[in-house]
Amino acid sequence: MKYKDYYAILGLERGASEQDIKKAYRRLAHKYHPDVSKEAGAEERFKEVAEAYQTLKDKEKRAAYDQLGKHSAGQDFQPPPDWRQQWQPSGDEGFTAEDLDLSALFEHLRSGRGGGGTRRSVPGQDYEVAVAISIEDAYSGTELDLDLNMPEYDAQGRPHRVPHAFKARIPKGATDGQRLRVPGKGGKGVNGGRNGDLYLNISLRPHAYYRATDHDLYLDLPLAPWEAVLGTSIEVPTPGGSVRLKVPPGTQAARQLRLPGRGLPRPKGGQGDLYAVVQIVVPSAINDRERALYQQLADDSAYDPRAHFAKEDSHAG
Repeated sequence: MKYKDYYAILGLERGASEQDIKKAYRRLAHKYHPDVSKEAGAEERFKEVAEAYQTLKDKEKRAAYDQLGKHSAGQDFQPPPDWRQQWQPSGDEGFTAEDLDLSALFEHLRSGRGGGGTRRSVPGQDYEVAVAISIEDAYSGTELDLDLNMPEYDAQGRPHRVPHAFKARIPKGATDGQRLRVPGKGGKGVNGGRNGDLYLNISLRPHAYYRATDHDLYLDLPLAPWEAVLGTSIEVPTPGGSVRLKVPPGTQAARQLRLPGRGLPRPKGGQGDLYAVVQIVVPSAINDRERALYQQLADDSAYDPRAHFAKEDSHAG
């Protein structure tokens, strides 16, 4: 049979950990998924990656594969005699390793035809999908209709895409980068094995007002110069509705005014905070009366916003 280097297909060394194997599979499966990749030969690469993962993620199949030894990819080889004694299913005299490629060989092992004809159950594959939601969805929670084409495996271990349509509930307080598990919505199990799980990788869509950091929200708050100097009370939008915010006199640009409990809900109760980040905004056009008032202020005011420059120059001299 022709040797396939499953470790090389996943870009791993032979001593890779289970976690390394899972990470490599997720990365490559996403890269070459036929619904995502535009690269030439992506579907074949996806099948190779899936085949390699199906073998190396299973301790029994990985042990059997490792005992075949290391060969060059595509090289003809024969399993050693003691390998047949240990791994060839009993009660299946018609099976010879020479007649099978590696993917069929390990599908033969997975089906568990040894041990007096008992078939071993195998759990279904776990899958991941990226899901983008709005900050309003994160604040209140939502239910999404998902239509996905997920690969499943036939009796020979070959992947084929099967449409899945179902509803997924996103709890309130979901945060950017969160990974939500939907039990039983992954690949179908084999021989009575449980279905795999689907993992939703949550991202928050850009918002016209808010930026999210975990459960806290940030909002740019434009103030006119006189509002910052004199102080004011203004209406500020939040996901739960507008609230009144007091701006103290002498508020500086970039100051963060905190509105406690106005951010995103937390899983165990309570809410994050909302921070209004002050921006001083000057009018782009003024009339003659306004110009005269600004000129009067400039003539009468003793305030020098650059007084510290002179102090630094004196220290330097």
